[in-house]
Amino acid sequence: MRDEAKPGELLEWYDRHARVMPWRVGPEERQAGVRPDPYRIWMSEIMLQQTTVAAVKEYFQRFTALWPTVEALAGAEDARVMGEWAGLGYYARARNLLKCARVVTEELNGVFPETVEELRKLPGIGPYTAGAISAIAFDRRAVVVDGNVERVMARLFDIHTPLPAAKPELTERAEALTPEMRPGDYAQGVMDLGATICTPRNPACGICPWRAPCMARQTGTAAELPKKTPKKPKPVRFGTAYIARRVDGALLLERRPDKGLLGGMLGWPGSEWAEGETPAHDAPIRAEWKTLNGEARHTFTHFHLRLTVKTALVPMERAPKRGEFVEAQRFSSEDLPTVMRKVFDLGKAT
Repeated sequence: MRDEAKPGELLEWYDRHARVMPWRVGPEERQAGVRPDPYRIWMSEIMLQQTTVAAVKEYFQRFTALWPTVEALAGAEDARVMGEWAGLGYYARARNLLKCARVVTEELNGVFPETVEELRKLPGIGPYTAGAISAIAFDRRAVVVDGNVERVMARLFDIHTPLPAAKPELTERAEALTPEMRPGDYAQGVMDLGATICTPRNPACGICPWRAPCMARQTGTAAELPKKTPKKPKPVRFGTAYIARRVDGALLLERRPDKGLLGGMLGWPGSEWAEGETPAHDAPIRAEWKTLNGEARHTFTHFHLRLTVKTALVPMERAPKRGEFVEAQRFSSEDLPTVMRKVFDLGKAT
């Protein structure tokens, strides 16, 4: 008879080996009666969407120092929050972060709901994030499935259906294992297991708390799981970005539309981004434009971007067709999203 995976075995392992995170209340603290702050759990989970723990830690610490409560974040200026988010990517998350903070503050008296159903009604919170907040912040039984959990489940049950088609089965397996007691610690334990032992390459099966019931270890297929449907090659899009510097040092910037890529972020005026060739467009201000050598290149989730960069020096009295000049002392390239910083850096280097 095959051994079955037991949540208790994982929890015992987690109590000894839990990773230390700035947003996490560890096992010893929990046993001492310390409860997680739902605001900090929510903040971390939004930041962790499609981003690594290593990349998030510094941002999380800075955000929670600047805005220690949901009410403080709700009252923050949009531009300041977007500027602090710059470099973390997937900027729709930052817009939803503000929207959600304001809904919780203005409509829920600053109190986050506890259930998955109510959490999913908030901006920017999908099934995974709702489950993570409900389980970790409120210790409610909720299934939490991220990439680490998918990998652990695929190997534990030797599931060879490739992702993303395997998601329903992996979620079902994860749900069946989730315990009534300590579901928050259990959820964090499975994620820690995937991040530190059941890793994508060279899993450390010999020290895994679930090594006995792991079917993939028994069949020797652990290293090849989970299987994934091959991704299609990313298309390449082209565009132009303009850096206009006024004689007093001010720079011409424009805020992108709220919806779409880099929504609400400051950036250099430019063309649309299109496959094949740069679409027809007008420069943002009348000037003698110089085309720089090289390109600013950046990769988004669904495409590669290659930008031609043009620069010009313009007189004080000339008005732009779009955008506005930002005084030199108020400008910081750190407030720009990564692709726009690449454009700026190319301009500086040329």
